[in-house]
Amino acid sequence: MSEATDRPADDDAWAQACAEDLAAEKARRRGEYGPPPGSAAEELRKLMDAVADKVSSLQSPLFGMAAQGAVQQVIRQAKSAVEPVIERNPDVFDHIAAAGGELLAAYRSAVEGQERRWTQGAGDPAGTEKKADEPTGPRDEGPATGEQIDLD
Repeated sequence: MSEATDRPADDDAWAQACAEDLAAEKARRRGEYGPPPGSAAEELRKLMDAVADKVSSLQSPLFGMAAQGAVQQVIRQAKSAVEPVIERNPDVFDHIAAAGGELLAAYRSAVEGQERRWTQGAGDPAGTEKKADEPTGPRDEGPATGEQIDLD
């Protein structure tokens, strides 16, 4: 046989081996971490169903039968309003979720930068520390006490 006829079989074997390895890795991860989350649209549906189930399972004396019926009606209306939007635009929710993640990353970056500026001071290696007799200006970056702000 010529080399040209053996080549496609080798490519197919390589692709098959890669696919098998990928399937084995996915199975391992499912076993270790559980099933992967669905799309943002699927997760929104699950959230709505979970909230509806939780609200409908509340049997409290604070809620009369009329109030429980009204709450269930509101939940049904919300589900019927959101479901067509999810069906028509499932990718929109993925984009919104990604944008939210990016905004959170930008916020964390800004806060960490501000924390670094606040905590520099006593051991400022650049020699930019203010002297006690220097006036403070409107751009003063805050106290240099090493105080950490926990945002989580």
